[in-house]
Amino acid sequence: MGRGRQRRRTENRRRRRGRRAGRVLGTAALAAGLATSAMVADAAVRTSAGAASGSSRAWAAEAPKYPVGNLGTAVQNFLTSPDRVAGANDWSCRPSAAHPYPVVLTHATFVNQGANWAVLSPMLANAGYCVYAFNYGMTQISLDRVGGLGDVAASARVMSAFVDRVLASTGASEVDVVGHSQGGMMPNYYIKRLGGASKVHTFVAMSPSNHGTTLLGLVNLGKQWNLLGFVNNAFLAVGTPGLVQQEEGSDFQRALFADGDTVPGPRYVVLQTNRDWVVTPYTNAFLTGPNVTNILVQDQCPGDYVSHIGMFNDSPVLQNVMNVLGPDDPGFKPSCTGYGLPA
Repeated sequence: MGRGRQRRRTENRRRRRGRRAGRVLGTAALAAGLATSAMVADAAVRTSAGAASGSSRAWAAEAPKYPVGNLGTAVQNFLTSPDRVAGANDWSCRPSAAHPYPVVLTHATFVNQGANWAVLSPMLANAGYCVYAFNYGMTQISLDRVGGLGDVAASARVMSAFVDRVLASTGASEVDVVGHSQGGMMPNYYIKRLGGASKVHTFVAMSPSNHGTTLLGLVNLGKQWNLLGFVNNAFLAVGTPGLVQQEEGSDFQRALFADGDTVPGPRYVVLQTNRDWVVTPYTNAFLTGPNVTNILVQDQCPGDYVSHIGMFNDSPVLQNVMNVLGPDDPGFKPSCTGYGLPA
């Protein structure tokens, strides 16, 4: 009996060691799988950027200078790096012959440059662009992180001073502008009212709040119930006029576009998704004019489920941005992979 118990104990110890070894191997396999997935995802981003900018061989030849971020990077930057983002604001950068126009990035409402441009800024910088970003619309309730709340005209004046600084630093004659949400609408004020038309070469807007939003009909409902004035007064009382000014039919919107959507000079490109739940109806984002190109993402990639927020990390959208600023192939079709947040 004693020998039998000893054999069973020995066998049990072997089984426990085997299970522990299995768990270690399983954990190692999972880690390897995650690492492989991360490398594949990073390679996909590199390939997309390289294909759009005509620099895929450069990607293969050398590692990118700046790590391309993701959703996690955006969240972390929102909290810990609201006024910095990889690839942007190297004031020693000088535009090249291949990329003669510095790129100025204008973020969306409720976020900051660190969060909004965690993906695109390093992509552009790695492709050889001089990239610049700034925060705007910060108010007393912004905690230095929540931007786009202030008066839109005041934000445009901040942009005007920033663009002048970029032009003086780089020696360029014009800049390209890429904006998201309010950042795709606010520069219209700079271009139309503050002399920006002569300083902007191309303006790319991702889900811009042009012509305002009904917020899924809530604005219209507020008008019907005579509650909109109450809500707007509340927004103004807490120092968020930028929210009121983005409503469809607001005094600001009517004044901004009363003399037409565009002015001569800049080229306008609007990238929009039909899944947008912030700018509603989604067609409000589009502009009308002889120098406008409106692109609906789902016309290129019908399966792309990206919504308003997710435009910042949607691969087809970013591929379009790289194409517009780079080779500008009129027949360009993005690779329909790497869709952004459906939010």
